[in-house]
Amino acid sequence: MQIPAAPEKKHRAFEQRHLQVPRSARYAIMGSLDADLSEVWIACHGHGQLARRFLSRFLPLERADRLFIAPEALSRYYLSPPVGGPHPAGTPVGASWMTSEDREAEVQDYVRYLDLLHDEIFSIVDRAKVRLWVFGFSQGVATAARWVADGNVDPDRVVLYAGVLPPELDAEGAARLARRSPLMIALGTSDEFARPELIAAQEARLLDLRVPHTTIRFDGGHEIIPEVLTRLTEATTR
Repeated sequence: MQIPAAPEKKHRAFEQRHLQVPRSARYAIMGSLDADLSEVWIACHGHGQLARRFLSRFLPLERADRLFIAPEALSRYYLSPPVGGPHPAGTPVGASWMTSEDREAEVQDYVRYLDLLHDEIFSIVDRAKVRLWVFGFSQGVATAARWVADGNVDPDRVVLYAGVLPPELDAEGAARLARRSPLMIALGTSDEFARPELIAAQEARLLDLRVPHTTIRFDGGHEIIPEVLTRLTEATTR
């Protein structure tokens, strides 16, 4: 006797919509908004990091006339899976700027968020008196690049550290990355995410987009090294 095959399940095509909601976004500050500032840095962290911890990477650059702002990505998650039950207190938490799910909406959300943060900072700080740095590390590279390309920020210097340009960046957006000074790129020679073919493809793409840029290679992996940060700042004074 032949057993009939189970009927194939049909997947319903559910409609999906979006709703704008107010929410709290967290950011960390190193320095004083009331100081006599010459520089403001807005630094976007990498995947799985949090703003306060990420900001500690910039301690070697701390100076009374520098203000560092680290926005924290809007999506937090536990960095390790639960073992036999809920996550215990103290389980490490990180944050992510986006995933492939609903990516266009997530990009719009964080560009809007970074615009609001920028406006809040410069409602206190006189933008005309400071040099504005936009810095992205790892996943934060694409975040920073998209913000400069599509947001309301006009930085004096853009640094993309240990990451690659977002794939959808067009010539107009790319030009904004180097509107005031050449784009600066930093890549470690032993960074597992900076494979030679990716670096070559990015260099070719920047040349094709006619983006003035300087690439710094350093001995190290997927990490922020104090000496490299110093090199980046020194390059602007030469």
